[in-house]
Amino acid sequence: MSVKSLLKEKLPGHSYRMWIDPIEFSKNENGAMVLACPNLFSKKRISDNYGQMIEDAVSSAAGKAFKVRLIVGPSQTMERKEIEQERQMKLPDIDMPTNGGRLLRKDYTFDQFVVGKNSDFAYSAALSLAASNLGSQNALYLLSKTGLGKSHLSQAVGHHIYQAFPNERVYYITAEDFMNEMTDSYRSSSIHRFKEKYRQNCDVLLLEDVHFLSGKSGTQEELSNTLETLMNANKKIIYSSNYLPSDIPKLNDKLKSRLCSGLISKIDAPDYKTRLRILKKTASSSGYDFPEEVLQYLASELTDDVRQLKSGFIGVAAKASLLGSDVDLALARSVVKNIVTSREGITLDSIKRLVCKYYNVSIVDLTSPSRRQSIVRPRQVAMYLSRRYTDHSLQTIGKSFNRYHATTLHALKAVEKGVKEKGPFQKHVEFLSERLEKGKI
Repeated sequence: MSVKSLLKEKLPGHSYRMWIDPIEFSKNENGAMVLACPNLFSKKRISDNYGQMIEDAVSSAAGKAFKVRLIVGPSQTMERKEIEQERQMKLPDIDMPTNGGRLLRKDYTFDQFVVGKNSDFAYSAALSLAASNLGSQNALYLLSKTGLGKSHLSQAVGHHIYQAFPNERVYYITAEDFMNEMTDSYRSSSIHRFKEKYRQNCDVLLLEDVHFLSGKSGTQEELSNTLETLMNANKKIIYSSNYLPSDIPKLNDKLKSRLCSGLISKIDAPDYKTRLRILKKTASSSGYDFPEEVLQYLASELTDDVRQLKSGFIGVAAKASLLGSDVDLALARSVVKNIVTSREGITLDSIKRLVCKYYNVSIVDLTSPSRRQSIVRPRQVAMYLSRRYTDHSLQTIGKSFNRYHATTLHALKAVEKGVKEKGPFQKHVEFLSERLEKGKI
């Protein structure tokens, strides 16, 4: 019996598929069996949790005591494949195209994702789904606030599948893309081609921002049918959203059931150690040599999300380059002060007071049942600013305005849509945001 067969009998199916199945034999060296793991993260997890079990299984299969050494790297089989691939001309270093939808960013791979306590389960689940060609768990729902890495993990799955299973057809799109494409297909009388594309010619669907479909009943119905077809065919699906399916208002029960049928994994904000590792990874991959004290300062000050963290790093590097100066703490502070939002003194009550003063309404109006547009719009803006500048939940914000959390979510979407239109309303929101950030409440 092979070593993997022995381990498969002892481990739960999902644990075997996630950690043991990707391991490959590399070589025998100095009386030890060398096994190749896909990456450093999996090597550490395997060593910590399954190292002794693997060694016992190897010794049992060999009939004598055998040491096992884990490495990060390709197996001999993979090396032979790479040698064969070397004969082919390499593609330029560009973003990876998908069979349909948007491009995959070339830097959004598993190797470039820094794993911390905030994201280790999501990373493991995404890697497991990407690495296995067959499995009972083929759907994953990535949940996080904006800028914490759900798009990175989603696209990393696409990259991995392209490399491991090059014949798979991967579609990476947003929910808005899906809706617009469906609408255009109806207008051009080509809905049959649209259905065939996603139901028959798609092996992997990476669907971003599913909360966008709130209230879009026609698109919800079409997507539900598409997902049912893909799931029945055992295709892989990854969704991403800022909200749980149960928190998305005006979502039909059929689609909600489809979204909840997969594994739901949340990505939280990274802690200090993870933020520091992200900065060091960014510095290494971009070729910049930042002093340790500057990296530590950025990691301690830029705490909102990964996007803000990298923005600060890029800002420091750009300013140093433009001024021709060294990267030091003084320069880093000058960049950070323009990025970090001063949230001291920003409360739900202070936001209400600012909005009431700007729109000339009363706090009683904001919390009243009134649906007059002159009241609804200020109320929505106040809810939006409350979500942006405080750490309160949707439920807490909604309760503060005598509204359900679903109404709060609807308000956030309405304001976000208005801001995207880049008209007078966007300027109103920017003005109020600036007042909050400068403490002029």
